[in-house]
Amino acid sequence: MATQVQHPIWLPAVPQRGARTFAALYAVESFARASISSVIPIQAYDLLHNEQEVSLLYTLVAMLGLSVTLSMPLLIERFSRRWVYTAGASGLIIGSAFLVTQSLPGQMLGMLFRVMGASALSITLNLYIMDYIRKQEFMQSESLRMAWSTLAWTCGPFLGVYLYTRFGLLAAHGVVAAFALCLLALFWHFRLGDNELIRPGRTQPQNPLRNVRRFVSQPRLRLAWVIAFGRSCFWSTFFVYVPILMVATGEGKLIGGLFVSAGNLLLFFALFWGKAGRRFGARRTIAFAFMMVALFLYAAAAAGEAHPLLAGIFLLFCALFVIAVDALGSTVYMRAVRIRERPQMTAVYRTYIDLSDLTPPLVYSIVLAFTGLGGVFATLGIFVAVCCWLTWRYVPRAL
Repeated sequence: MATQVQHPIWLPAVPQRGARTFAALYAVESFARASISSVIPIQAYDLLHNEQEVSLLYTLVAMLGLSVTLSMPLLIERFSRRWVYTAGASGLIIGSAFLVTQSLPGQMLGMLFRVMGASALSITLNLYIMDYIRKQEFMQSESLRMAWSTLAWTCGPFLGVYLYTRFGLLAAHGVVAAFALCLLALFWHFRLGDNELIRPGRTQPQNPLRNVRRFVSQPRLRLAWVIAFGRSCFWSTFFVYVPILMVATGEGKLIGGLFVSAGNLLLFFALFWGKAGRRFGARRTIAFAFMMVALFLYAAAAAGEAHPLLAGIFLLFCALFVIAVDALGSTVYMRAVRIRERPQMTAVYRTYIDLSDLTPPLVYSIVLAFTGLGGVFATLGIFVAVCCWLTWRYVPRAL
């Protein structure tokens, strides 16, 4: 009958997902994390008044966070990716709530919640990237993601320190909550979840230690991990010890924040390094970058506390070349990991961040017992030189 007309049901269109989707998510996430990246070590130093004790605090937090990272596949299986991602963004807010207490327990809990939140966000985002981006486009996608985060990592550290010194902790950490809420809104807008239109992430619940053994048994995954660990060790050192160097030598907190922001401003060169990787190959570009980082770290060590501003300039040159590894290094992993093992292996791969927060402060706490802050940069330079050799020797020539 004419009256029996079935009108169409209009459903909101699912936004197109591609490299720009993940670049946007990472950029907003970066604002939430970068805005207090320089505030946290200064807070810790204000509480403890000792570089060695700050290193030990970072070591303890990283040890606790590592167990959460290894258990992430189990959480994804139990709650699905979208809820783990949501919990990660919420963890940043909870962490800031603890950090505003200005107490040592609150400092430790706040840092721990931030580590757990960053772990959840990183693992789930990488899984989505490997689902939606073709292998041939990983290099371009990763360089775009790094470039889009330039503004966050450039303005964020200085903004956080400025708010901390002028308006107090509540203002600095309030920015974190605002950006974390924006991140949640953007994520749910893109609908990167388990529904009929988006393939759900299925994982098999396994013992985390079994996943570690499986990861270690694959040489290319081991190599990808070492490359990522090397560049992450630099950034963890840069974010923590550059502000401490400036404060300890009397240059001031704002100068430390400016140096960190200046280093992050160089993230825009990720687009240049992405093109260099496609032109000369990831192997040559990464090895060259590691070599230059090692040389400038030795120069920063020589300048040390006697010439802190000169040391800071040398570390900025380091940052320029580390960004090449940021833009290209994850391609080694994404090309090597098997599809059916992505959730489990990505959780193990992500431990490079936790261990880069754990191992350097532990090593530096020993180094600082015998040398000044220059010894920190010299120690890192030795390890970066090893990463250079491993990259040149073992990364496939065709990559």
